[in-house]
Amino acid sequence: MSTKATLGVIIGNRDFFPDRLVSEARADILALFNKLNLNAILLGEDESKLGGVEGFRDAKRCAELFGRHRDEISGILVILPNFGDEIGVAETIKLSGLDVPVLIQAYPDDLSKLDVARRRDAWCGKISVCNNLYQFGIKYTLTSQHVIHPNQPEFSKELMDFVAVCRVVKGMKRVRIGAVGARPGAFNTVRYSEKILQRNGISVTTVDLSEILGRANHLTKDHPEVKEHLEKILNYAPIGGTPDEAMIQIAKLDVVLNQYVEEHQLDATAIQCWTSLQKNYGCNVCTSMSIMSENMLPSACEVDVTGTLSMYAMQLASGSPSALVDWNNNYADDENKCVLFHCGNWAKSFLPDIEISNAPILGTTVGVENTYGALDGRTPASPLTYGRISTDDPKGIIKVYVGEGMLTDDALNTFGNRAVAEIPDLQGLMQYVCRNGFEHHVVMNASKTAGILKEALGNYMGWEVYQHN
Repeated sequence: MSTKATLGVIIGNRDFFPDRLVSEARADILALFNKLNLNAILLGEDESKLGGVEGFRDAKRCAELFGRHRDEISGILVILPNFGDEIGVAETIKLSGLDVPVLIQAYPDDLSKLDVARRRDAWCGKISVCNNLYQFGIKYTLTSQHVIHPNQPEFSKELMDFVAVCRVVKGMKRVRIGAVGARPGAFNTVRYSEKILQRNGISVTTVDLSEILGRANHLTKDHPEVKEHLEKILNYAPIGGTPDEAMIQIAKLDVVLNQYVEEHQLDATAIQCWTSLQKNYGCNVCTSMSIMSENMLPSACEVDVTGTLSMYAMQLASGSPSALVDWNNNYADDENKCVLFHCGNWAKSFLPDIEISNAPILGTTVGVENTYGALDGRTPASPLTYGRISTDDPKGIIKVYVGEGMLTDDALNTFGNRAVAEIPDLQGLMQYVCRNGFEHHVVMNASKTAGILKEALGNYMGWEVYQHN
């Protein structure tokens, strides 16, 4: 997430407006990019008139420049210091062949500078640029204010949100997910369409759980890689009362899962847990999943492939780990609060009091001694973005809901991974989730990124997105 983002920059110009506005805009944008630690790819001042784009010749030159940096550019910023050449902007993007998000910025006019020598008319020019992009079939993002100066703090926030949109779009178009094992028979809720995902650039690589467990069972506590992973786990979280033999089982499984991720170059995993792992191997995989999620390789239980896809999307938007949770319980009689829960696989970013423990609910059927590896911990108050990506097979679409709220410090006396969420109009949200056939799993992230996700997944990925307000 720390990689420096690169944007292609188009500075629009119109010949009967003051050319110095282009030079001023160039200086403004380069200073802002330097401040925000962004890379800019734009025409040099000697490659066109002051480095602006005006007419087809400039558009072709700028498109060729963008093409040479195709692998670096994650988005395009269009700057309109004056009315701009709307066709030149559209032609540049079309000729470049880049299928990336586009942000349109336009400078405000000064009421004291509306004479011929100093007026901009970018308010009007932005409408014309958007009209042409729409005609060309090019998707674009708007600033919340129709015109805004790059030096305004609000624009810095919008630009960085746009960078996050670019990050989500780029990541989602080439994500690779590992599905480890079969969906548990009792969990019809996590069924999904591999084919619909593939049409959207999302690849799913499957492996039978027996292959993973077979490889793990061939390892012993004396293998160097097992010792290395055991040490990693011991440094990750206190083990509480977890027996040594259970820790060895957890470490062996961790070795094989990490090898699988590396072999197939995966970005995320969804792992069969309930209840084959406990019955056939004797531990929970939660600790390994938590470590992967903390290291930005999100992992979801119960082979919830679109759940881990949701985790990955939120991670891309925020730059921080996500967690798969259950919409689990009401919180007393507060209609806008609920309990979020899972046996124990959340990234430790959510669990300041993290401890390796067992899974009491699962233990009632498979024996508590076979469930060590689950984590115990309470998530404290923090910002909350929640949401879910799902394939709707009858409709042949991918659908999404997202929203924001808060995690609170309200009292909660239970076990496992747990949190209390406060969400405006929670009852209305639950109505939406139930009426539209979404899963009982949802994803949480400690951020305020619902708008970024809606723009990336709705506008650019073309998915059906509902943002709960």
